[in-house]
Order: sequence, then C-alpha cells, then structure tokens
Amino acid sequence: MSEIFSLSFQNKHSSDGSSSSREVGETGERLAAEFLIKNNFRLVVANFKVPVGRNRRGAQITGEIDLIAYDAENVLCFVEVKTRTSDEFASPLAAVDLRKQRQLIRTARIYRKIFRLRNIRFRYDVISIVLNNAEARPKIEIFKGFWAENKFAKKIWTDEL
Repeated sequence: MSEIFSLSFQNKHSSDGSSSSREVGETGERLAAEFLIKNNFRLVVANFKVPVGRNRRGAQITGEIDLIAYDAENVLCFVEVKTRTSDEFASPLAAVDLRKQRQLIRTARIYRKIFRLRNIRFRYDVISIVLNNAEARPKIEIFKGFWAENKFAKKIWTDEL
C-alpha cells in the first residue's frame, strides 16, 4: 500500500505570465508532496476522487483528497492542500471550512472502506502554502490533526439536564 498510485503534477504557465487558480493549486500540490517526502512521509496517492453522494438537486458530488500519506509513526494522513499567491486577504486555512471538512471525512471513510483499512490510526492534516512572489521562497506549513471526525458526530439527546 505504500506505493504511489497517482502522482502526476504538471507545471503549466500561461503565455501571458499570469497564473490561473488551477495552476496555483497544481504548484501547491507539487510543493506539498515534496514537503511531505522531505519530512519522512510515505505518499500513497494524490488526488483521490470518488463519488460521495448527491446534493439536494440530485447531482452527483465527487469528493477529492489532495494527498494521502503515512507519517513516520505509520499514521494514515488525509491531507488537504491550500495554496494562495498571497495571504494579505486571508490565510489559506480559511478555505478549509466545515463544509469542506465534512466532505473530506466522507471521502476518507470511503477510501478506508475500499481498502479495508480498519483499526488504523488516521488524522486530517492541512498544508498551507503561500507563494508570495517568484523571488521569495514559498511559505509552507503543516497543521497536523487540523480537525477530527468526532467534531461531526451526531449528538444524542437525553431527558436529563
């Protein structure tokens, strides 16, 4: 399971020098993968996509996990990568809202079910990347255990107060 199933990144630049959000995201995912490898993570898969259900209008929803890796302690890490060209407006972490967290949990549950991964330790990490400008080195930070599944557990009501 430690082999890489899909790790294809392309560094594309448009002819006019501007970068689209897709290109920024691809660059961020490439930098994040390199960062994880340098920090003793074993990459398993990049851009894992699977149908996770339907929305209120009946349209199919596809969940995606940017990177899945094992850390040095053999904990399975589901990693969301958020890349921005600047953090002047907001931190990349601001984009990992409750809705995104719920969708990642659903996708990770399906991943664990497909590969029959029971009784394993896992967590949800976020890698924040701020590219700033071409001259400066990108600022890369990892937030291990950014949230946990029990945050979304259904509450059980009792009559006791």
